[in-house]
Formats: sequence, structure tokens, C-alpha cells
Amino acid sequence: MDSTATIVLASSLIIIMLGMGLSLQTADFKRIIQYPKAIFVGLLNQLVLLPLIGLAVVLLFPMDPEIAIGVMILAACPGGPTSNLVSFMAKADLALSVSLTALSSIITILTIPFIVNFALTYFLEEGKIIELNILETIVQIFIIVVVPITIGMLIRRYKPDFARKMSKPVKIGSGILLVLIIAGIVIKERAHMTDYFQQAGLATLVLNAGTMIVGYFSAKLFSLKGPQAFSIAIESGIQNGTLAITIAVVLLNNTAFAIAPAVYSLIMFLTGGVVIYLSLRNSKAVTKG
Repeated sequence: MDSTATIVLASSLIIIMLGMGLSLQTADFKRIIQYPKAIFVGLLNQLVLLPLIGLAVVLLFPMDPEIAIGVMILAACPGGPTSNLVSFMAKADLALSVSLTALSSIITILTIPFIVNFALTYFLEEGKIIELNILETIVQIFIIVVVPITIGMLIRRYKPDFARKMSKPVKIGSGILLVLIIAGIVIKERAHMTDYFQQAGLATLVLNAGTMIVGYFSAKLFSLKGPQAFSIAIESGIQNGTLAITIAVVLLNNTAFAIAPAVYSLIMFLTGGVVIYLSLRNSKAVTKG
């Protein structure tokens, strides 16, 4: 992509993260003390199990190195704002979902460069290997993730009425921007799109569904209640696809790396609908019981 498209993509992510910040409060970060077990299980899934499952997926399914790297970039990313929306619609533990999204967004700034560098070194042929500058990448992700979230939180704290009014338009705008970004990637890689979709489709579906299943049952293993288990499942399975695309296009300057995150960003809405249905059914069963 050219420099204009790169700027637009980075700006889009900043807007999306600003929107996330508008929905956050400092109390969301204090829940690590209030719900230590749930937070621990959620972060364990997000920071440890998700990258391991991602690696298992790319080793299990035959795919081009570009697709494999895209899957690993995705697996390195935190949950996104969409996970909070799905948790809300599923009547899961929204406070836990928001807290996990906020915490993982900050922590993964430190882990993303190492996971991505591992993928680049492992899957690219010798002579084609590129590496992210660790410190530079941390700073860049900090600027496009943490800074806008912080600004959004400050607006929420000092201008709550304005934050409430802007929250919905920003979310709608974020959705439109994501669609435009995916469309741009499809156009850019149209010559290889059929092959890429065949490779990335099943792999990203398995990653998405597999991490949700592991997230849910790991939560139940630790005796967490239904709403918390579904929130952890959603946070484990619905990643920040826009951040993954930004890393691929802006930091690595390769739209082929963005194919898997783009396909995943479409699939997660379908699987998210299934989780919403299952969570609502579980909620009704508990109420009747």
C-alpha cells in the first residue's frame, strides 16, 4: 500500500482505540484486584494459550508463509472493541470483558514484537527474513493503541456527556473503516485472493473457534460462573483484527500478511453470533432453574 493508505490505516486504528477509551474508566483496571481468578484465567488464555494455539494451527494446516505469519500476528494481538460488543449482546460479564480488553491491550504492546519476530524468522526463507525493531515497535504500538485509549478515558472522565454522545458514532465509524480496510486489502491482493482465502479461511476459523472453546472450558475448570466463562471465551476468540492488519501493513509493509487478519475479521462475526446464542440460552436455562 502507498503512504496515503498507510496513514489512513493507522489513523483508523487510532480512531477505533479512541472509541474504546471513551467506554473505559479507571475502575476497569482495578478489577484485577476484585476478580483476580477471572482476570488471571482470561490473561492466561490471551497471552499464552492463544499464541500457542495459533502456532499449532499454522503447523497443522498447509499454507503459504505469508498466511502463517498473518495468523501469528493475529494470535499475538489483544482482544478488540468487538469482543466487548459481543459480550454485551451475549449478556456475559461485560465488566470482565472490558477489563480484559483494556489490560491485554496494554500488556501485548510488550509481547507482540517478540511473537511477530519469531514468526518472521521461522516461516520466511533465509534471505527474505525481516525483523521488527523491538523498541521501535513497542513505541509505535504504544502511540496508536495506548495514547488514544488514554485520551478517550480522559474525555470520558472530564466530559462524560460528550463521551456518551460520541461513543455510538465512533463505533459506527469504526465498523465502516474496518470494511473499507478489508476491501482495500482484497483489491490490492486480488490476483492471489482465491488461493489466500482457501488457505486462511479454515485456519482462521479453527483459531477463532478453538480459542473460544479453550477459553470457555478453562474458565469452567477454574469454577468460574457462566457469564464469566462466556466473557473469557469471547475475549480469547475475538481479537483486534484492525491492529493485526495495521502491524502487517504499516509496520511490516506487506498486505499479504494482512490476509489472515482480514478473513478472521469477517469470520469472527459469524462465530460471535453462535456464542451470543449459546450464552443467551445458558442464561435462560439458569434463570428457569
